[in-house]
Amino acid sequence: MEFKHKSVLLDECIEYLNINPEGVYIDGTIGGAGHSSEIYGRLNSKGLLIGLDQDGFAVEASAKRLDEIKSEANYKIVNTNFKHIKKACGELGVKEADGILLDLGVSSHQLDEASRGFSYQQDAPLDMRMDTKAQLSAYQVVNEYSEQELYRIIRDFGEEKWASRIAKFIAEAREVKPIATTYDLVDIIKKAVPSAARRDGPHPAKRTFQAIRIAVNHELDILNNTIADCVALLKSGGRLCIITFHSLEDRIVKVQYAKYVNPCTCPPSFPVCVCGGKPEAVLVNRKPIVSSEQELESNPRARSAKLRVLQKI
Repeated sequence: MEFKHKSVLLDECIEYLNINPEGVYIDGTIGGAGHSSEIYGRLNSKGLLIGLDQDGFAVEASAKRLDEIKSEANYKIVNTNFKHIKKACGELGVKEADGILLDLGVSSHQLDEASRGFSYQQDAPLDMRMDTKAQLSAYQVVNEYSEQELYRIIRDFGEEKWASRIAKFIAEAREVKPIATTYDLVDIIKKAVPSAARRDGPHPAKRTFQAIRIAVNHELDILNNTIADCVALLKSGGRLCIITFHSLEDRIVKVQYAKYVNPCTCPPSFPVCVCGGKPEAVLVNRKPIVSSEQELESNPRARSAKLRVLQKI
């Protein structure tokens, strides 16, 4: 199975990682090695690339792609979620890194491969598991979670205005028969969202599918904890690059970065800091970096991408 994925903000990531040819770089979401192949090709015999991915197809595809690159550097790929980044590095004997990249969200391959059940534009069994060995799937969330739980997930993770109606319509539909496929779910969502609200804006199922995918893969909880582990792994001067694709992810990254840039907890009225909090990092870019018009023309999925970069002091 071919793993196709257009790497978002590729040139920008390579620039902001500020690659040292002898350095250690970690791609926590290696996918098809789009970003990693560019990093790997810039390393010499003393350099090391570590790739992580919970998707077994991605691991196979990235290894194949890296093997085709003429590089003297070494690479190691681990089939695991980036929440285990410290453990994976420890098992490889790596104590610190020069740069870490996290490209969040669902990959182009996962969207395009209908059988994975991520896309509302292709009919397939409800799945949405990034790790195909995981137990929880979209089918279970949609058919077994209470109406109130579904409402909370769609409201909080999808920021969907019609979350209450969608949850209600799902609960009613599954009383008749299980909601088994992506198109089954899309049809229910379309009935729940008033026609006037469906005329403009994105596909009516977009936010709900996002919400369910986040719930299935525990994406936001994992991100919160992983940022701390990434900062701990960075050496002085090392950089953490994170690409987000929706406001929930971007908000977490922004808030977490701020804790390392300005850890002071003193009230604003205090003339000087007395809490002892010292900055551990600086922001490389004050505002998030977004895709160029040229990139958007060739890859519309990059439209919502934002890159934030942190450098450890």
